[in-house]
Amino acid sequence: MSEQHLLHEVDCNIAIIRINKPKVLNALSLPLMADLATLLEQYDADDSINVILLSGNERAWAAGADIGDMATASSDEMRRRNQFAIWEQIKAIKKPIVAAVSGFALGGGCELMMHCDIIIASENALFGQPEINLGIIPGAGGTQRFTRAVGKATAMDVVLSGRFLSAKEALSYGLVSRVVPKEHWFEEALSVAKQVATKGPIALRAAKASVLNAQEMPLSKALSEERALFYDLFDTNDQTEGMNAFSEKRKPNFTGT
Repeated sequence: MSEQHLLHEVDCNIAIIRINKPKVLNALSLPLMADLATLLEQYDADDSINVILLSGNERAWAAGADIGDMATASSDEMRRRNQFAIWEQIKAIKKPIVAAVSGFALGGGCELMMHCDIIIASENALFGQPEINLGIIPGAGGTQRFTRAVGKATAMDVVLSGRFLSAKEALSYGLVSRVVPKEHWFEEALSVAKQVATKGPIALRAAKASVLNAQEMPLSKALSEERALFYDLFDTNDQTEGMNAFSEKRKPNFTGT
Protein backbone atom coordinates (compact mmCIF):
# COMPACT_ATOMS: atom_id res chain seq x y z
CA MET A 1 0.00 0.00 0.00
CA SER A 2 1.45 3.36 -1.05
CA GLU A 3 1.64 6.51 1.06
CA GLN A 4 -1.63 8.32 0.47
CA HIS A 5 -4.52 9.60 2.54
CA LEU A 6 -6.43 6.34 2.12
CA LEU A 7 -4.75 2.93 2.20
CA HIS A 8 -6.75 -0.06 1.06
CA GLU A 9 -6.39 -3.78 0.51
CA VAL A 10 -8.52 -6.89 0.22
CA ASP A 11 -8.34 -9.82 2.65
CA CYS A 12 -10.39 -12.67 1.15
CA ASN A 13 -13.88 -11.15 0.88
CA ILE A 14 -13.20 -8.18 3.19
CA ALA A 15 -12.14 -4.76 1.91
CA ILE A 16 -9.93 -2.94 4.42
CA ILE A 17 -9.65 0.86 4.20
CA ARG A 18 -7.40 2.88 6.50
CA ILE A 19 -7.52 6.66 6.87
CA ASN A 20 -3.89 7.72 6.65
CA LYS A 21 -3.27 11.35 7.65
CA PRO A 22 -1.52 10.85 11.00
CA LYS A 23 0.12 14.30 11.12
CA VAL A 24 -3.32 15.95 11.34
CA LEU A 25 -5.02 13.18 13.36
CA ASN A 26 -6.78 11.91 10.24
CA ALA A 27 -8.64 15.16 9.64
CA LEU A 28 -11.34 14.65 7.01
CA SER A 29 -10.58 17.00 4.13
CA LEU A 30 -12.94 17.32 1.18
CA PRO A 31 -10.59 15.44 -1.19
CA LEU A 32 -10.23 12.63 1.34
CA MET A 33 -14.00 12.35 1.81
CA ALA A 34 -14.60 12.37 -1.94
CA ASP A 35 -12.03 9.62 -2.45
CA LEU A 36 -13.47 7.63 0.46
CA ALA A 37 -16.98 7.79 -0.98
CA THR A 38 -15.68 6.67 -4.37
CA LEU A 39 -13.69 3.81 -2.87
CA LEU A 40 -16.63 2.64 -0.77
CA GLU A 41 -18.85 2.67 -3.86
CA GLN A 42 -16.29 0.60 -5.77
CA TYR A 43 -16.18 -2.05 -3.07
CA ASP A 44 -19.95 -1.93 -2.71
CA ALA A 45 -20.27 -2.83 -6.39
CA ASP A 46 -17.66 -5.61 -6.21
CA ASP A 47 -19.40 -8.99 -5.89
CA SER A 48 -16.28 -10.54 -4.37
CA ILE A 49 -16.53 -8.26 -1.31
CA ASN A 50 -19.00 -9.04 1.49
CA VAL A 51 -17.89 -6.61 4.22
CA ILE A 52 -15.93 -3.36 4.42
CA LEU A 53 -13.63 -2.62 7.38
CA LEU A 54 -12.88 1.08 7.91
CA SER A 55 -10.09 2.08 10.27
CA GLY A 56 -7.98 4.97 11.46
CA ASN A 57 -4.77 4.52 13.41
CA GLU A 58 -4.08 3.92 17.10
CA ARG A 59 -4.01 7.64 17.96
CA ALA A 60 -7.01 8.76 15.94
CA TRP A 61 -9.92 7.35 14.01
CA ALA A 62 -10.56 10.90 12.75
CA ALA A 63 -10.36 14.02 14.89
CA GLY A 64 -12.83 16.05 12.84
CA ALA A 65 -13.09 17.90 9.58
CA ASP A 66 -10.18 19.81 8.08
CA ILE A 67 -10.94 23.26 9.51
CA GLY A 68 -8.66 24.90 6.95
CA ASP A 69 -11.19 23.87 4.30
CA MET A 70 -13.89 25.97 5.92
CA ALA A 71 -12.29 28.72 8.01
CA THR A 72 -12.78 31.57 5.51
CA ALA A 73 -15.89 30.30 3.72
CA SER A 74 -19.17 32.21 3.64
CA SER A 75 -22.62 30.71 4.10
CA ASP A 76 -23.28 30.96 0.36
CA GLU A 77 -19.98 29.29 -0.46
CA MET A 78 -20.67 26.43 1.92
CA ARG A 79 -24.06 25.89 0.29
CA ARG A 80 -22.52 25.90 -3.18
CA ARG A 81 -19.98 23.29 -2.16
CA ASN A 82 -22.76 20.82 -1.42
CA GLN A 83 -20.21 18.82 0.54
CA PHE A 84 -22.87 16.78 2.27
CA ALA A 85 -23.68 15.05 -1.02
CA ILE A 86 -20.55 12.99 -0.30
CA TRP A 87 -22.07 11.90 2.99
CA GLU A 88 -25.22 10.80 1.18
CA GLN A 89 -23.02 8.59 -1.01
CA ILE A 90 -21.58 6.96 2.10
CA LYS A 91 -25.02 6.55 3.64
CA ALA A 92 -26.12 4.72 0.48
CA ILE A 93 -23.51 1.93 0.80
CA LYS A 94 -25.45 -1.34 0.99
CA LYS A 95 -22.79 -3.67 2.36
CA PRO A 96 -22.00 -3.81 6.10
CA ILE A 97 -19.25 -1.46 7.26
CA VAL A 98 -17.31 -2.38 10.40
CA ALA A 99 -15.49 0.51 12.08
CA ALA A 100 -12.21 -0.07 13.95
CA VAL A 101 -11.96 2.97 16.24
CA SER A 102 -9.03 3.98 18.43
CA GLY A 103 -8.16 7.38 19.87
CA PHE A 104 -10.09 10.47 18.79
CA ALA A 105 -13.44 10.17 17.00
CA LEU A 106 -14.57 13.78 17.06
CA GLY A 107 -16.78 16.06 14.98
CA GLY A 108 -16.85 14.79 11.42
CA GLY A 109 -14.93 11.75 12.61
CA CYS A 110 -17.72 10.83 15.00
CA GLU A 111 -20.25 11.47 12.24
CA LEU A 112 -18.34 9.20 9.85
CA MET A 113 -18.21 6.52 12.53
CA MET A 114 -21.99 6.73 12.93
CA HIS A 115 -22.37 5.97 9.22
CA CYS A 116 -20.81 2.56 9.96
CA ASP A 117 -22.82 -0.46 11.05
CA ILE A 118 -20.74 -2.23 13.70
CA ILE A 119 -18.37 -0.09 15.76
CA ILE A 120 -15.49 -1.77 17.60
CA ALA A 121 -13.84 0.76 19.91
CA SER A 122 -10.56 0.68 21.78
CA GLU A 123 -10.79 1.36 25.49
CA ASN A 124 -8.77 4.56 24.86
CA ALA A 125 -11.23 5.96 22.29
CA LEU A 126 -12.86 9.36 22.82
CA PHE A 127 -16.05 10.52 21.13
CA GLY A 128 -17.67 13.90 20.73
CA GLN A 129 -19.22 16.64 18.61
CA PRO A 130 -17.16 19.68 19.68
CA GLU A 131 -18.22 21.92 16.79
CA ILE A 132 -19.77 24.32 19.31
CA ASN A 133 -16.22 25.35 20.25
CA LEU A 134 -15.77 26.66 16.68
CA GLY A 135 -18.97 28.68 16.66
CA ILE A 136 -20.85 26.15 14.52
CA ILE A 137 -22.87 22.96 14.94
CA PRO A 138 -22.47 19.47 13.47
CA GLY A 139 -23.67 19.28 9.88
CA ALA A 140 -23.25 15.64 8.79
CA GLY A 141 -25.67 14.06 11.24
CA GLY A 142 -24.01 14.88 14.54
CA THR A 143 -27.15 16.33 16.10
CA GLN A 144 -29.42 13.67 14.59
CA ARG A 145 -27.68 10.27 14.55
CA PHE A 146 -25.94 11.08 17.82
CA THR A 147 -29.27 11.88 19.49
CA ARG A 148 -30.85 8.71 18.15
CA ALA A 149 -27.92 6.71 19.52
CA VAL A 150 -27.49 8.20 22.99
CA GLY A 151 -30.78 10.01 23.69
CA LYS A 152 -31.67 13.68 24.06
CA ALA A 153 -30.16 14.30 27.49
CA THR A 154 -26.69 13.01 26.65
CA ALA A 155 -26.75 14.52 23.16
CA MET A 156 -27.57 17.96 24.56
CA ASP A 157 -24.79 17.60 27.12
CA VAL A 158 -22.19 16.60 24.54
CA VAL A 159 -23.26 18.90 21.68
CA LEU A 160 -23.79 22.03 23.81
CA SER A 161 -20.77 21.65 26.09
CA GLY A 162 -18.34 20.12 23.62
CA ARG A 163 -17.29 17.47 26.12
CA PHE A 164 -15.98 14.06 25.09
CA LEU A 165 -17.40 10.65 25.95
CA SER A 166 -15.07 7.88 27.06
CA ALA A 167 -15.28 4.47 25.42
CA LYS A 168 -17.01 3.13 28.52
CA GLU A 169 -19.62 5.90 28.37
CA ALA A 170 -20.09 5.44 24.63
CA LEU A 171 -20.81 1.74 25.15
CA SER A 172 -23.24 2.38 27.99
CA TYR A 173 -25.15 4.91 25.87
CA GLY A 174 -25.29 2.65 22.80
CA LEU A 175 -23.01 4.73 20.59
CA VAL A 176 -20.60 1.83 19.92
CA SER A 177 -21.04 -1.92 19.60
CA ARG A 178 -18.11 -3.23 21.66
CA VAL A 179 -15.17 -1.89 23.65
CA VAL A 180 -11.97 -3.93 23.64
CA PRO A 181 -8.47 -3.60 25.16
CA LYS A 182 -6.34 -1.04 23.34
CA GLU A 183 -3.88 -3.73 22.26
CA HIS A 184 -6.56 -5.54 20.26
CA TRP A 185 -8.78 -2.83 18.75
CA PHE A 186 -7.94 -3.57 15.11
CA GLU A 187 -7.63 -7.35 15.45
CA GLU A 188 -11.04 -7.54 17.14
CA ALA A 189 -12.65 -5.43 14.41
CA LEU A 190 -11.08 -7.63 11.74
CA SER A 191 -12.31 -10.73 13.57
CA VAL A 192 -15.84 -9.32 13.63
CA ALA A 193 -15.62 -8.44 9.94
CA LYS A 194 -14.49 -11.98 9.14
CA GLN A 195 -17.39 -13.42 11.11
CA VAL A 196 -19.92 -11.21 9.33
CA ALA A 197 -18.36 -11.98 5.96
CA THR A 198 -19.24 -15.68 6.31
CA LYS A 199 -22.96 -14.86 6.11
CA GLY A 200 -25.05 -14.69 2.96
CA PRO A 201 -24.28 -11.46 1.07
CA ILE A 202 -27.90 -10.85 0.03
CA ALA A 203 -29.17 -11.40 3.56
CA LEU A 204 -26.47 -9.09 4.93
CA ARG A 205 -27.60 -6.25 2.69
CA ALA A 206 -31.24 -6.87 3.55
CA ALA A 207 -30.50 -6.99 7.28
CA LYS A 208 -28.54 -3.73 7.16
CA ALA A 209 -31.29 -2.00 5.22
CA SER A 210 -33.97 -3.23 7.60
CA VAL A 211 -32.14 -2.12 10.76
CA LEU A 212 -31.51 1.32 9.24
CA ASN A 213 -35.21 1.56 8.42
CA ALA A 214 -35.90 1.31 12.13
CA GLN A 215 -34.18 4.66 12.63
CA GLU A 216 -35.88 6.50 9.80
CA MET A 217 -39.39 5.06 9.41
CA PRO A 218 -42.50 4.83 11.57
CA LEU A 219 -42.82 1.37 13.12
CA SER A 220 -45.70 0.22 10.91
CA LYS A 221 -43.84 1.19 7.72
CA ALA A 222 -40.56 -0.35 8.91
CA LEU A 223 -42.33 -3.61 9.80
CA SER A 224 -43.89 -3.71 6.34
CA GLU A 225 -40.48 -3.19 4.73
CA GLU A 226 -38.96 -5.88 6.97
CA ARG A 227 -41.57 -8.42 5.89
CA ALA A 228 -41.05 -7.58 2.22
CA LEU A 229 -37.29 -8.13 2.57
CA PHE A 230 -37.92 -11.37 4.49
CA TYR A 231 -40.18 -12.73 1.75
CA ASP A 232 -37.81 -11.68 -1.04
CA LEU A 233 -34.99 -13.73 0.46
CA PHE A 234 -36.99 -16.91 -0.22
CA ASP A 235 -36.30 -16.39 -3.92
CA THR A 236 -32.54 -16.71 -3.36
CA ASN A 237 -30.24 -19.71 -3.61
CA ASP A 238 -28.62 -18.59 -0.36
CA GLN A 239 -31.87 -19.14 1.54
CA THR A 240 -32.16 -22.68 0.18
CA GLU A 241 -28.51 -23.39 0.93
CA GLY A 242 -28.69 -21.91 4.43
CA MET A 243 -31.71 -23.94 5.45
CA ASN A 244 -30.43 -27.14 3.84
CA ALA A 245 -27.08 -26.72 5.59
CA PHE A 246 -28.86 -26.24 8.91
CA SER A 247 -30.89 -29.44 8.39
CA GLU A 248 -27.78 -31.34 7.32
CA LYS A 249 -25.72 -29.99 10.25
CA ARG A 250 -23.00 -28.48 8.06
CA LYS A 251 -21.68 -25.02 7.30
CA PRO A 252 -23.51 -23.26 4.46
CA ASN A 253 -21.77 -22.32 1.24
CA PHE A 254 -23.35 -18.97 0.38
CA THR A 255 -22.84 -17.73 -3.18
CA GLY A 256 -24.67 -14.40 -3.11
CA THR A 257 -27.33 -15.61 -5.53
